[in-house]
Amino acid sequence: MYLNSVEKNPVTLWDDAKRQMIEEVRKWPYDFPTSPDFPPADQRGLVYGQLRINDRFMKDVNKEASNAFVGLAAPGEAGSWQVESKGYQFWVQASDDGYFIIKNVRPGTYNLYAWVPGYLGDYVYAQNITITPGENMNLKVLTLQPPRYGPTLWEIGVPDRTAAEFFVPDPNPTLANGLYNRFKDQKFRQYGLWERYTDLYPNEDLTFTADLSVYQTDWFFAHVTRKIADGRYQATTWKILFNLKNVQANAIYVLRIALASATNSELQVRVNDPNGSPDFTSGLIGRDNAIARHGIHGLYRLFRIDILGDKLVKGENTIFLTQARSDGPFSGIMYDYIRLEGPPM
Repeated sequence: MYLNSVEKNPVTLWDDAKRQMIEEVRKWPYDFPTSPDFPPADQRGLVYGQLRINDRFMKDVNKEASNAFVGLAAPGEAGSWQVESKGYQFWVQASDDGYFIIKNVRPGTYNLYAWVPGYLGDYVYAQNITITPGENMNLKVLTLQPPRYGPTLWEIGVPDRTAAEFFVPDPNPTLANGLYNRFKDQKFRQYGLWERYTDLYPNEDLTFTADLSVYQTDWFFAHVTRKIADGRYQATTWKILFNLKNVQANAIYVLRIALASATNSELQVRVNDPNGSPDFTSGLIGRDNAIARHGIHGLYRLFRIDILGDKLVKGENTIFLTQARSDGPFSGIMYDYIRLEGPPM
């Protein structure tokens, strides 16, 4: 706890508090605690290395994992750190060239995880990592191979695990908080934005045309329910229209859908048949409550949907995305990124 005071300008208090915070961060871990549960710096370890990306369908096939998030957490599967709450986690953001140094790690057994802004998927190191007091562990060069089946035919959004890049509407004027109007990247924090979907799409749901529509203005940030006249809510179905110049009937096409959040929802996917059985369903997923809590992401989920070429046609096609649960205003999904991949070349 840090206390300060000033006679006139309160901004001085804030600037001074930030200065003190930076100073305290440099001191951590402190040397004054005597509890065996708080190891001093010389009893902790260090892990370092470089993370690279290998995606054969990108322009730079093998490149540095710029600004990757790299961390140590309890052993588990890729992405398991998201729901791990009982152990210690140590995270850093890598440099522009993918180098990372995780300092002051408590002795114990961990696994190393990572994800990279701009790329799908999670990285997990092949072996558990055991840190002993004073150890410096060099993992050398690690390589993340993002999930990839074939070349990108079209994509929506940016794979950054948030829905921040999509269209966030203006709030109801009677509910607007001027504080958030000052910061454009905080607009999603305004109250009641879920109700704006019904205002903007009172009768027909969202339709997005790949390679023509603009996701920053044409893709609503949250796939929510529609409020109807008697106070109930109804499920909604969004459409993605896209054109294919050629179709290989016996080949597989892959649709990848990354979710930034899900709350009491069920994502159903249909290809060229809005009334048929779903080609994919997630089942009931999500307790993130990001929509109700004015957030922009929750737990990350990544789905792969294989589409047989004979379900597609040369010319215009449609993918129907249905959020099938309608228990209330907060049953909904936030998309992170959607991509259709063609057959491997």
